[in-house]
Amino acid sequence: MCDSFVTITGDGVMFAKNSDRDPNEAQPLEWIPSADHQAGDRVSCTWIDIPQAAHTHAVLVSRPWWMWGAEMGANEHGVVIGNEAVFTKEPSTEKALLGMDLLRLALERATTATGAAAVMVDLLERHGQGGPCSYEHPRFTYHSSFLVADPDGALVLETAGSHWSVEEVRGPGRSISNSLTIPAFAKAHARPLRGWVSSAAIRRRRTQAAACSAAGPADLMAALRDHGRGSSPHWSPIHGGLGAPCVHAGGLVASSQSTASWVSDLRDGARHWATATSAPCTSLFKPVQVDLPVDLGPSPANVFDPETVWWRHELLHRSTMAAYSTLIPRYQTARSRTEARWIADPPSAGEAFDQADRLERRWFADVAGAHLEDSRPAWVRRAWRRMDEAAHFERELVR
Repeated sequence: MCDSFVTITGDGVMFAKNSDRDPNEAQPLEWIPSADHQAGDRVSCTWIDIPQAAHTHAVLVSRPWWMWGAEMGANEHGVVIGNEAVFTKEPSTEKALLGMDLLRLALERATTATGAAAVMVDLLERHGQGGPCSYEHPRFTYHSSFLVADPDGALVLETAGSHWSVEEVRGPGRSISNSLTIPAFAKAHARPLRGWVSSAAIRRRRTQAAACSAAGPADLMAALRDHGRGSSPHWSPIHGGLGAPCVHAGGLVASSQSTASWVSDLRDGARHWATATSAPCTSLFKPVQVDLPVDLGPSPANVFDPETVWWRHELLHRSTMAAYSTLIPRYQTARSRTEARWIADPPSAGEAFDQADRLERRWFADVAGAHLEDSRPAWVRRAWRRMDEAAHFERELVR
């Protein structure tokens, strides 16, 4: 499950997205340089191969570790895209392109938001969409909607199988979540019950309001950290933490987790911030650039590896969640001040990641040293014990 939204101002466009997926599904950043390709070359997407384009643009994407495609990203021309799972009446198909594949392909092949939508529609009609959308739950499939932006505007592209509809964003804000939102298209193709299970309407009301009122990147970051009523996460036995944009796993039916987050400011050039870690409320948004790759070390998978950026942050994230309302104040102010400096005067991405690592190591030592009892509901504690065991998560070895 996910949320994406844009703010349209007189000076340009801002974009934000939380990627909500399986809690142990690490989501690293990946820099892919521009390239020229030979006639007849093919590209291996998640499930199928398709003809390669003659030229592909440089892109920076946030990509689930096992997947070729991406949840969100930007290209060298200032195009930014986020995607959402949507549940439709159209049947699931054999393995084809995933929505995440369409997103990355559009970033690699288009120079404008309108061009990116055209690329996705063309590929959708030629190759279809289908196949498992989860590594841990291979029977889980869905279709996708997309929020596509560039410095001059934004649009929504919604799909149901090979069907599609496009809507230009008029402003001041537009949000999409895990249900179809273009009225006539939704009436024809939506499955409302699945949208209810994902709490899509509840989250979209909050992100729509945030999109319409945001004045800068800090407001978008705050919206991605929104826990709904109150400042701390809440869980439903059915939906887990899906009742607010900052999603925390723990439901018995739906158990998504915000595994990566992204903010773009396209108003004066293109500036991007990405967490490369889960739970925006416990993460730092680091400034990143499409044309300046950073070596972030080993690539993570779905098993705990403290040598990787994503899993090292899980030490802080999972420890904080045991007693969130007590533990988050221990570093929340430092987190916000650091981001404010980075927004006003962004360091290089490498410097930001190095500083974030030092800060998070210190914060984890402080949080772990508090030795507080887990205050979450019993079903949430049980769910996280299972997830920790599946990932061989051993925080005690790293303290």
